Amino acid sequence: MILSDKKILEAIEQKNIIIEPYDKSCLGTNSYDVHLGKTLAVYTERMLDAKKHNAIEYIEIPAEGYIIQPGTLYLGVTEEYTETHHAVPFLEGKSSVGRLGIDIHATAGKGDVGFCNNWTLEISCVQPVRIYAGMPIGQLIYFMVDGEIENFYNKKQNAKYTERNNKPVESMMWKNKF
Repeated sequence: MILSDKKILEAIEQKNIIIEPYDKSCLGTNSYDVHLGKTLAVYTERMLDAKKHNAIEYIEIPAEGYIIQPGTLYLGVTEEYTETHHAVPFLEGKSSVGRLGIDIHATAGKGDVGFCNNWTLEISCVQPVRIYAGMPIGQLIYFMVDGEIENFYNKKQNAKYTERNNKPVESMMWKNKF
């Protein structure tokens, strides 16, 4: 079951959902709009290795915008810091963003209950597009969980993305045992 605007507001009032900064005008019928932060990151090497820590470099998006190019993976970040303590958050791109040929996540659209951070975005595009810090980029949708939760993400010992950060975070696949 997807939470309605009224249920999202109730969850915010009860501190089960935290969104900072919060702006009521970003609350939709059953979602909350999030915005692109001011920092992008790109990997420094063209060929990545899943077993190694792949270095990134940061790019600050200037006021006049930044042109992203096809064939490059950009890591972005939401302006909003979020916490979800009772529902499963899903991040989807806004249709207006998709109609510009921009995809905001490769595979990581679902968060876990207990995720507390800004969202790192995996941005790609089909043609060059100028993007801007603060532009609406996605929407959070919340699904209710059936049953009691035993293993919140922010309490897991092996959780890799718990350090609060308002910059994009590179893949931590190398921390997995395989």
